[in-house]
Amino acid sequence: MPGFRDELLNGEMFYTLREAQILIEQWRIHYSTVRPHSALGYRPPVLESVVPMDPRPTMH
Repeated sequence: MPGFRDELLNGEMFYTLREAQILIEQWRIHYSTVRPHSALGYRPPVLESVVPMDPRPTMH
């Protein structure tokens, strides 16, 4: 199962801590919002975390 090391760390050489922070954050966002996951039927995880809201106002 490919992951963080295979997809990012083994293919990059970071010259500064800031560069590493930026590239790792970009990878994390892509992995969590765009990249399809086989366990989710090849859909990105962000779609699984969206909960539709009832458009009707609620009275308390």
